[in-house]
Amino acid sequence: MIRILLAEDMNMVRGALVALLSLERDLEVVCELERGDEIIDAALKVRPDIAVIDIDLPGLDGLSAAVQLRERLLSCKTLMLTSLGRPGTLRRALAAEVDGYLLKDESPAELAYAIRRVIAGQRVIDSKLALASWSGAQSPLTERETEVLRLAAEGSEAREIASALHLSTGTVRNYLTTVVVKLNARNRVDAIRIARDAGWLV
Repeated sequence: MIRILLAEDMNMVRGALVALLSLERDLEVVCELERGDEIIDAALKVRPDIAVIDIDLPGLDGLSAAVQLRERLLSCKTLMLTSLGRPGTLRRALAAEVDGYLLKDESPAELAYAIRRVIAGQRVIDSKLALASWSGAQSPLTERETEVLRLAAEGSEAREIASALHLSTGTVRNYLTTVVVKLNARNRVDAIRIARDAGWLV
């Protein structure tokens, strides 16, 4: 039997996945969770063969949980599920060395097949997501603008960014304003979201 830890915050979706996977004779859901910050402790306790993780979870996002899981329980494979086919998120997932990445609108049979392939040592990436990733747009930001936005995304204030990059605070603010305009964003927070989704802050 392939032992599965399932992390999905939507109760109805999680229940449906558990029911559908349980119909497969070689698959067993040994643990179901709704929060990302519960994954590590639960995985260390039940020792699943694979963790099927929603990428957007409360407490700790799915990708961060997958990275921690890889560090703490190397024997456990990771298969990410997402409802949004964002190329940037796929690039982040590949950088995190997850074993699989599927859209939630795949059929239960495809999910079961993907789990078996991952357990067999293959890396499984949704073909539509892979194509979108390869054809993803290039960042319109300069290297310096990206650097400033990355520090802002990490929570640094303009003064701290200026100090770290040996710039004036005014120059940093100008860079951030330029970034917002280039990305057609509403504000700095929106610019960070756009850049992350596109994979430009990986």
